[in-house]
Amino acid sequence: MAISLTTITGAAQTGLTSPTYTVTADTPVGPNAKQWAVTALGGTQTGVVPHSISFPFTIAFVRPLIYKLVALVNSATGRLRSSSKNVTKIITRKGVIPLAGQPAEIMIMETTIKIPAGAETADSNSVRACESAHLGAVAQQSSGIGDTTVTGIL
Repeated sequence: MAISLTTITGAAQTGLTSPTYTVTADTPVGPNAKQWAVTALGGTQTGVVPHSISFPFTIAFVRPLIYKLVALVNSATGRLRSSSKNVTKIITRKGVIPLAGQPAEIMIMETTIKIPAGAETADSNSVRACESAHLGAVAQQSSGIGDTTVTGIL
């Protein structure tokens, strides 16, 4: 994987000032993943704690264990019989308190990327454009997404 996570500059969020996250390589759950644990926080993040056993804070990048190839073409129609998907995921896990005085539970945030097999070759710029727009929109709306998940107002 071409992923090598370093210190993260967090996207804007209501209540957080200049958030940064120092990461260290961690052991992923499978051979097709890379994972980092957030070991230190920067900026103002009142009440937020870095990774520990009780409060996990990890970011994992997972690729397909086995990549799928382009499906066979139907000889009668000339069209693909089915479109297999290669699935890549980004998974962030964070221990959060559901109610004061209660133990932490794990919040999970996932971005799943499902690319039709073959598109990475036949239309790689469109694949990259989709990812660029998606991740740019998430970064642009980071604070709004946070507000929505906390207030329920979209």
